[in-house]
Amino acid sequence: MTRTPVDVLIRRVDPDVPLPSYGHPGDAGADLVTTEAAELAPGERAVLPTGVSVALPDGYAAFVHPRSGLAARCGVALVNAPGTVDAGYRGEIKVIVVNLDPRESVRFERFDRIAQLVVQQVEKVRFHEVAELPGSARAEGGFGSTGGHAAVDGRAGGNRYASVVSDREGQ
Repeated sequence: MTRTPVDVLIRRVDPDVPLPSYGHPGDAGADLVTTEAAELAPGERAVLPTGVSVALPDGYAAFVHPRSGLAARCGVALVNAPGTVDAGYRGEIKVIVVNLDPRESVRFERFDRIAQLVVQQVEKVRFHEVAELPGSARAEGGFGSTGGHAAVDGRAGGNRYASVVSDREGQ
């Protein structure tokens, strides 16, 4: 099924910045670049400008996601990932990056790709307060309740959470 692209108005805050673009057909995120060079020491964070601002249609939001290659190779993450760009925001999109590598600094040059922008349709909701929520199969299970990791499943050092639950059940 081929979908019709959503039209998004974009303004270059920096006249030389390339417009966000998709690296491959079918990519969800369009690459954002920084307009400023920066060097981050281990543990340091910075707010990097992208040189663009957008006008999203009502009912849409854009989400700034990290780039997996930067995370894997350099330990770069986004502090508030994903960052949210609301439909009414008209300012420059900026990206809060952090260097999580414990030893090496990371350097960004002007027009380095630093994040990806994913535009999605979002629903408006009406909240209805109730005394109790209807039941579900999951109930209140969260934070690893389905397992799939050695620390949760009891391998490699045991399940430290299981003893807390058993102790509470015995009270």
